[in-house]
Amino acid sequence: MPSYKKHIFICENRRPDGSPKGCCFDKGGPELKNALKVKLAQRGLNKTFRANSAGCLNACEHGAAMVIYPEGVWYGGVSLDDLDEIIERSILQDDKIDRLLIKEQS
Repeated sequence: MPSYKKHIFICENRRPDGSPKGCCFDKGGPELKNALKVKLAQRGLNKTFRANSAGCLNACEHGAAMVIYPEGVWYGGVSLDDLDEIIERSILQDDKIDRLLIKEQS
């Protein structure tokens, strides 16, 4: 089994319609995970960094939410347009993107 430097968990949790927190599924979680997997593979990074589906990260009000381990960096409101910056700064350079940090993680 391969050993990865980082795991990126993207929430794909689906809450009932009308949930006050919303849900990452409806906020693009599955599309984000799929796009991140493609981008990592295109750059030959998929053997070193792993994008995974996650169930509830308990951050749907911040969705679409993701967490990068082992650093434990939590991002919210992530869109497809953010993925290249996340790869460059957070995954490759171990930097945090302040505008995406979930406030409790700042």
